Amino acid sequence: MNTLDTALIAAVPVASHGAGRRAWRRLAANRLALVGLVIILAAVAASLAAPWLAPYDPNAATPMLRNAGLGTQGHWLGLDAQGRDILSRLVWGGRPALLSSIVPVAISVLLALACGLLAGYYRNRWSALIMRVIDVLFAFPMVLLAIGLATALGPGGWAVGLTIIFSATPYLTRVVYAGVRAERDKDYVEAARAGGATPADLLLREILPNVVSAAVVYGTTLVGGMIVFQAGLSFLGLGTQPPHADWGRMVAEGAQVLVLGAAHVATLPALVIVAVALSFNWLGNGLRDVLDPRD
Repeated sequence: MNTLDTALIAAVPVASHGAGRRAWRRLAANRLALVGLVIILAAVAASLAAPWLAPYDPNAATPMLRNAGLGTQGHWLGLDAQGRDILSRLVWGGRPALLSSIVPVAISVLLALACGLLAGYYRNRWSALIMRVIDVLFAFPMVLLAIGLATALGPGGWAVGLTIIFSATPYLTRVVYAGVRAERDKDYVEAARAGGATPADLLLREILPNVVSAAVVYGTTLVGGMIVFQAGLSFLGLGTQPPHADWGRMVAEGAQVLVLGAAHVATLPALVIVAVALSFNWLGNGLRDVLDPRD
């Protein structure tokens, strides 16, 4: 191995480290994206640490303290209509809310990459068939699809997760498909093809790195909307079932006691939903600048 080869090998980790630092600086320069990242990490960490972080059992009730307000001794965020600690239910409620939103969108990104790469690269009937199936999925309203799945599978996490997968995959596939169509005839792809690269090599090594960032950015932004959607399904009774804690379910239960002057029961989980959903939108905008920087 000559001196030049040694220098090039040594430069690889240095270049990667430098690129990582530049990406972090670009993300940190976007204040909203940084705030969004902090809120998301805090929500995920609190949900994972719920058994140790929550001060009370989320389903344990103290009837004599029903609808007690903020600052109640031993219950900083008050109690709900059944006398359950709201802080504990918020911490535990993040588990189904985040799990039923993030995981299905991540699955949708993987499905969209597979479908979009194949449909965008090839020009045959199978490519057309994939996109026609995607068009059919576009035709199903999300709420009606959720009702149908809840009827077939029963209300709960499976119905919500499958609804989000079926609803998010078409949008993400369109993003990947458009990117592949724009990349497949460019000079670098033609050069690799002329060099003997197989279609699999072209898709995975040449085109995929140039379209995956758009899917990740759009998927991150989409999670915010799906958190609101999941909360809406729980509000309607199609998501997490009582007595288990869920942010959307907490809003539904709190709405029933608004006339009693216990606005905090519905307002606090609603604020959490809005904050986390906006955080994913802010982070998605920041990732767009990091992964696809514009001058």
